Amino acid sequence: MLSSSVAVMPRTPCGAAGLRLLVLAFCGHDLSAALQTPDRPNILFIAIDDLNDWVEPLSGHPQSLTPNLSVFADDSVNFTRNYCTSPGCNPSRSTLMTGYHTYTSGMYSNYQDWRKVPRLAQATTLGEYFRDNGYYSAGAGKIYHYSQVAPRTWDDYFPSQTNNMPEEFIPENNPVNMPEFKYMYRMFDWDALSFDDTETADYKSVSYINTQLEMSHSKPFFLAAGIYRPHLPWYVPKKYFDLFPLDQIRLPEVFADDTTDLGGRATELIGRGGGYHAHVLKAGKWQEAIQGYLASIAFADAMVGQLLEALENSRYAKNTIVVIWSDHGWQLGEKGHWRKFALWENLIRTVLMVKVPAGVESMPEGSARGKVVTDLTSLLDIYPTLVDLAGLPLRPDLEGTSLKPLLGYGKRSLDRSIITTYDFADYSVRYRNWHYINYVDGSEELYDLNRDPNEWHNLAGLTEFAATKNHLKGMLPDEVAALPESSLIDLKEHHVPPVKSREYYFSRERRDWLKRFDQVE
Repeated sequence: MLSSSVAVMPRTPCGAAGLRLLVLAFCGHDLSAALQTPDRPNILFIAIDDLNDWVEPLSGHPQSLTPNLSVFADDSVNFTRNYCTSPGCNPSRSTLMTGYHTYTSGMYSNYQDWRKVPRLAQATTLGEYFRDNGYYSAGAGKIYHYSQVAPRTWDDYFPSQTNNMPEEFIPENNPVNMPEFKYMYRMFDWDALSFDDTETADYKSVSYINTQLEMSHSKPFFLAAGIYRPHLPWYVPKKYFDLFPLDQIRLPEVFADDTTDLGGRATELIGRGGGYHAHVLKAGKWQEAIQGYLASIAFADAMVGQLLEALENSRYAKNTIVVIWSDHGWQLGEKGHWRKFALWENLIRTVLMVKVPAGVESMPEGSARGKVVTDLTSLLDIYPTLVDLAGLPLRPDLEGTSLKPLLGYGKRSLDRSIITTYDFADYSVRYRNWHYINYVDGSEELYDLNRDPNEWHNLAGLTEFAATKNHLKGMLPDEVAALPESSLIDLKEHHVPPVKSREYYFSRERRDWLKRFDQVE
C-alpha cells in the first residue's frame, strides 16, 4: 500500500471521459484480447524532470516530503550514487534513450537537436528497441526534450506524436513572484495555484498512463511517463506550498569562502545568465524559491503515487518492472549558483530506483526490497539493464552496463569511474569517494566526498593530492566526438551559447555574447 500522506491525492478514475475515449479509440489495440499477462515483463518507465537529491530516499534536504518515493525505495533497489551524462535535460535524456554517451556521440548541449547528431539519429532508441521486439510502446509527457520528438519510438503518445507535452498553465502576469531582471529566463518563477491537481499538465500525462494500465494489452508494454515538475516554473496547487511554511524553510548549507579556490570557467558558470543568486538575494526571495521547489517535488511525488497506485490495482502489478529516474540535479544557491548547467555533485547526481517483481523469467526471485546500492552508476545503464531484464537480445554497442547483477540480494559490486560532461570540453570524473573536474580553460577541481560532501575545499592545487588527481585525470577519454554544428539550434537572448570547441571558448565571438551578462569585462 502507498503512503496516505497529504501529498498523495486520491486517484480519480484515470482522467476525464474525453481522454479515456481518445485512448480507447486511437491506441490501436485489440481490446477483446484475453485478460492475460504476457510472458515477457512489462516496463513502467517514470522520468522526473530537474529533480535533485532533495527526496527522502537520498536525504538531500531535511524538509523534503516524498512519501511515495520513500515507499517505493523500501520496495525496490535504490541506486544512491547515480549520475547523468550531462547536467542538461536534452543531452541527458537523448543519451539515455539511445545508449550512447555525449563524448562518443557529439550530443553535448541543450542547444542542439539530438535528431541532427548523426550517431543518435541513426540509433535505435530504447522504446523503439522494445517495440521492434514485440512490445507495445507508448508514453506521455516529457521524455525527449520538448519539441524534439521521436515518433519512431512509440505506437502512441499523449497528447500526440508531434506534441509530447500537455499545455502548461502560465499566469498572464508571469513572472509572478520573482522580480524580472534583464535576460532572466522568464520561467524562473513560482506560485501557489488556486486549482487542484486535475487541471495540471502532469496530471493529464499521468492519467493517460493510468488509463493504459486499465486496458487489456495483447502485447507486453513499455509505458513511459514524463513528469515535468519540479522543472521551472514552480507552479503547483497551493496545498503543496502549504506543506512547507515559509517561516520554517531551511536554506542550503553554504560556506562563505566556497568559491575562492575555483578557476575562471567555474566562476563563469556560477554567474551564468546574469547572476541569478545575486538577484534572488536582492529581492529577498531565497526562502520563497526553495519553498517553490520543495512544493513542486511534493507534487511530483504525488504524481508518482498515482502511477504506482494504478499499477498496483491493475492486472499487470505482478509482471511489471518499474524504473524511476531523474535527468540531472539542481542547485538553489549552493556556491552562489542556481539551476543546472555545471558539474558539482548535486548537479550530476540523480534519482534511480528499480523494482523487478518476483516471477520475471530473468529474475525469478525479483529484485531485493529496500536495498541501497552505493556503487557508482549512470543513467546510461538503464537501457542495457531493461534489455537484460526483459530477456531481449543484448546490445553490445550500448555504452552503459546492465545493473541486473546488483538488483538481487547478494553483495555484488561494481567498481568503475563515471564520466559526466558539460558542453564540449568540461569533464567530471567520479571514482569511489573522489570527484575530479577538468574545465575547458585548464582549471581543475578535486574533492574527497567522504570528508567534504559539500565540495567546499578544492584539493586540486595541493601537492599531496597530485597523484590522486593525475590518476583521475587519466580516466578522461583520449578521443572525443566533435559537436556537429549542423545540430545547433537558434539561441534566445537569455541563452548562453554552448562551448562547441576549445577554440570557440576563447573566441571574441563568445566573449562578445557574454558581455550582455556582465560576465566578461
